[in-house]
Amino acid sequence: MEERGSPDGDPARNLEQGPEGPETPIQVVLRVRPMSAAELRRGEQSVLHCSGTRTLQVSPPGGGPDVAFRFGAVLDGASTQDDVFRACGVRRLGELALRGFSCTVFTFGQTGSGKTYTLTGPPPQGEGVPVPPSLAGIMQRTFTWLLDRVQHLDVPVTLHASYLEIYNEQIRDLLSLGAPRPLPVRWNKTRGFYVEQLRVVEFGSLGALMELLQMGLSRRRSSAHTLNQASSRSHALLTLYISHQTPLPSPHGALILQPQQMPPVDAGELPAGGKLCFVDLAGSEKVVATGSRGELMLEANSINRSLLALGHCISLLLDPQRKQSHIPFRDSKLTKLLADSLGGHGVTLMVACVSPSAQCLPETLSTLRYASRAQRVTTRPQAPRPPKAKPPQHLETELLQLQEENLHLRSQLGQMDPKASGLSGARAAWAQRNLYGMLQEFMLENERLRKEKKQLQSSRDLAHGEQRILAQQVRELERRLLSACYLQQSGPAPPCPCVMVPPLLCHVFGSKAPGDWPLSARPPPWAPPCCPSSAKCSRERSRSEWTQTQVLAEMLTKEKVMPSAPPLPAGPLNASPVLRGGAAVPNLARRLEALRDQIGTSLRRGRSQPPPR
Repeated sequence: MEERGSPDGDPARNLEQGPEGPETPIQVVLRVRPMSAAELRRGEQSVLHCSGTRTLQVSPPGGGPDVAFRFGAVLDGASTQDDVFRACGVRRLGELALRGFSCTVFTFGQTGSGKTYTLTGPPPQGEGVPVPPSLAGIMQRTFTWLLDRVQHLDVPVTLHASYLEIYNEQIRDLLSLGAPRPLPVRWNKTRGFYVEQLRVVEFGSLGALMELLQMGLSRRRSSAHTLNQASSRSHALLTLYISHQTPLPSPHGALILQPQQMPPVDAGELPAGGKLCFVDLAGSEKVVATGSRGELMLEANSINRSLLALGHCISLLLDPQRKQSHIPFRDSKLTKLLADSLGGHGVTLMVACVSPSAQCLPETLSTLRYASRAQRVTTRPQAPRPPKAKPPQHLETELLQLQEENLHLRSQLGQMDPKASGLSGARAAWAQRNLYGMLQEFMLENERLRKEKKQLQSSRDLAHGEQRILAQQVRELERRLLSACYLQQSGPAPPCPCVMVPPLLCHVFGSKAPGDWPLSARPPPWAPPCCPSSAKCSRERSRSEWTQTQVLAEMLTKEKVMPSAPPLPAGPLNASPVLRGGAAVPNLARRLEALRDQIGTSLRRGRSQPPPR
């Protein structure tokens, strides 16, 4: 025999003691309905057997292995409505609701298993006919106990109630004054999921609450099919809101109640405090077994879809790897409204109802497995936060004085002299004009700086261009000087490369490569390489020529040319560039004059000598 669904600890003790510790599991009570007269006439035998007060044994009719399930309490078909009320521990849930906790009681099971009967008793026999006290369900018995408990409290308590149903994924208010209409479900960080524009009715007696219950039951959708003559076609939720005034301690240890009354509750606004919710879920059903057609089949599909979403959320809450991840409570309206009861900060009790018939064995096993998973789901009941303490009397007096002083100062500002107000306006206009003038000056200064920067950049570009022109002019003068020296040579022999380079320069630079010589001392590109016969040509030169060449070489190789960068003069584009500021650069001017003199002397000497034969 296999035993399933055994929660840790003692479930019966947990039902009586309520939430203890950071996490509290959902308490599950199992009720087996008695065999019906039709089932007994067919000669059916029960496949469910209670073994003690907390274990249920399932014996399949085909001779398979028995399966045992363990719950907080197991009630057989012989149990009365009072036995169910006592075993469920609803009184403890009522005490927690009075302390500010959120508590939920909901029934679950197959259609025709006795869910509505367990929660509200048998259906009313007629208009104004009360249900016999012995057949009253959990809700009627809880109402009676709660109102009696409230009357013996030392603190005034205000009770409100709301009643709604979820029919085909639409929420309808069963206590609305007019015809029920669909209501939206909203969410915010403070209240979680809530129904907007839901009517909340205040009541103060047991009779008024019973009238609200009968009003909702008469409006709720129900139909007949093969398995149940009064099958609920919607999920119903009745919620009791409990709010009370918090007493303040007096200096002598007594309790002083606040004199002000509780504010009225508007439609859709939930009172602050604890609440006790009763959920009557519609039963899961198979369309083949119930014979539903048309509208009944659509209702059955909607009911099964919402119950499937509820089971999926419970399965994810049990998975330790998925519990901290997203739980799809938004998949249906039912899971939205039960989100706080399943995985939030409330205390939850589940009453699972099953049928002992062998024909309903698959649905019975599904319900038992469903309830076994549900009792392993844990919630974190959150104690109500203490209300904010009232500020001391001296602080209230000081606050009133400050408010009066503020009003007095405002009145003085309104009664000021119009001349003073005009003067202040003139000052404001003067300040505005001055600010506008400063802004204009800043804009002009910025524009002037931009133009100056542009001119400096233009001057820099012109200086770079002038430097390149001067370098080209120097190279041209050197080429002309070396050409003039070549023309002075005589003889049919080819020109010697030393003619282009004075021997003094060769002696000065030694064995360095021509690439390492200064620009003025390098041979021209068209000169042939140096040869041994260059010494003879060197000896034929006159001493005066080499003296002039030596002075010219020293002037050309002494320092680099660093021209200034003034802007080029305005003039025609084809005009030759003229060096300005020659007095500021004496070396460059002297070098250019020497080059011009040397070129002129060489040309004159070449004209005076006869041409070589």
